[in-house]
Amino acid sequence: MSKQLFLLLLGIFSATLSAQFSVDDFKTMKFRNIGPAGMSGRVTAIDVDLTNTNRIFAGAASGGVWLSENGGTTWTPIFDEQSTLAIGAIKINQKNPSEIWVGTGEGNPRNSLNTGNGIYKSFDGGKTWQRMGLENTKTIHRIIINRDNPDIVYVAALGSPWGPNSDRGVFKTTDGGKTWRKILFINDLTGAADMVADPANPNKLIVAMWEHKRDPWFFNSGGKGSGLYITYDGGENFKKITSEDGLPEGNLGRIGIAVASNKPNICYALVEAKENGLYKSTDGGKKWALVSTKNIGDRPFYYAELYVDPKNENRIFNIFTYITMSEDGGKTFKEIANYGNDVHPDHHAFWIHPDDPSYLIDGNDGGLTISHDGGATWYFAGNIPVGQFYHVNTDTDFPYNVYGGMQDNGSWIGPSAVLKRGGIRNSDYQELYFGDGFDVVPYRKDSRYGYAMSQGGNVGFYDRLTGKTRFIKPNHPDPEVQLRYNWNAAIAQDPFKDCGVYFGSQYLHYSDDCGESWTIKSPDLTTNDTTKQKLIKVVV
Repeated sequence: MSKQLFLLLLGIFSATLSAQFSVDDFKTMKFRNIGPAGMSGRVTAIDVDLTNTNRIFAGAASGGVWLSENGGTTWTPIFDEQSTLAIGAIKINQKNPSEIWVGTGEGNPRNSLNTGNGIYKSFDGGKTWQRMGLENTKTIHRIIINRDNPDIVYVAALGSPWGPNSDRGVFKTTDGGKTWRKILFINDLTGAADMVADPANPNKLIVAMWEHKRDPWFFNSGGKGSGLYITYDGGENFKKITSEDGLPEGNLGRIGIAVASNKPNICYALVEAKENGLYKSTDGGKKWALVSTKNIGDRPFYYAELYVDPKNENRIFNIFTYITMSEDGGKTFKEIANYGNDVHPDHHAFWIHPDDPSYLIDGNDGGLTISHDGGATWYFAGNIPVGQFYHVNTDTDFPYNVYGGMQDNGSWIGPSAVLKRGGIRNSDYQELYFGDGFDVVPYRKDSRYGYAMSQGGNVGFYDRLTGKTRFIKPNHPDPEVQLRYNWNAAIAQDPFKDCGVYFGSQYLHYSDDCGESWTIKSPDLTTNDTTKQKLIKVVV
């Protein structure tokens, strides 16, 4: 064939191909859920209709709002038609449960934060929604409805951790969301991390302001903008609580706060400082005293929340990596939810029944769990499909398999379809690797094998049949050279060699024997700027 004829045929083929595909052709395609449903994803907000406590609303970091009307047995998504699915807060008007507020953008500024676009309101129990402003707040972590007048609503906005913005702090509406006024603002890096209302006085609020900023290479928690503020007149005036009132000296970080419903003069604050501590007030928040610095949590940027038993001011729930409970006002804590009772770690949302404190609901990185015995046992709601996939891949089997890694929920393989009755089941899925799951690369020659990654450049070569995984993370031939891996490192299969694979640190690594050995193919591809190689956050 002549070169000219080949080019002519290629042009005709390309034109035909482009004419065959149109964006409109894809509009009729429907997504179908193929799972997995054996695990869930990060739940960030919970509220319950107190007129019918079987009606549970749950919000996910990137999965929208879900409603159960039977105590958590089945769930329905009710926010999917909105322009964002990142949820930070849910609050029901308990005097009219058809009225529901949702604040978008999760209040957990991790390196894969999901921001939102304002606050939404439903007048019909979640069937339809209206956006009610605050579009530039990025993350809304708390909503408080005035006890006596539901047209008065307070919103605690963290803002974006990635840079300065003025739409952060505390906002207030007095007309049901038609207009908003910013009533507490410190600076353009400081947002409202927590906010509680006095159950006996709806005009009294305690607010935790938090200065923080995240760069791609560093996270700073704390600064001069952080602090605890109190108002007695609905936000017209705020007073800052300082070290003279019992809080620690120096710059503070994130603060979680709680008020005892049965004795509102009892308040607690979990304070990030040079030495983190749990503080207590017995006069409604005016003066504070240190209770404990032990067993009070970790990673405040990711979780700093306290809850008090509404019937017992000395029983405190502290939710962080695990859920701990104190029976003595915070002097000592014991774990009530961990791997031992099959509750996923990393907790972000909590709800306690105001009249029956044995009824608890928890939201964590693995989904939602419910207890009806005060935390002795937990039921996992395994049918809220909000797992956060970092990457998705497929193989060439028939039916083909789908692979993916999820935030804090491992790496998995499951079928795109099954040639049997009953459809795809949880048992058709197999976990390939644990941790924060990222890329999964099936071995092209045989899908029994493949590569799976977790955070920080950890990578393994798995065998699906035996369940064995061989750890193959590259090392530098010079033991003095430290390799630097991204949280979500890069991997790619060699398109010309079945056992060939590329992997990325600051160097490009290559293996031609499925990770048994590695060679370095490049110089340092980064700027090697030591100021951008600090891997921990600090309170400054």
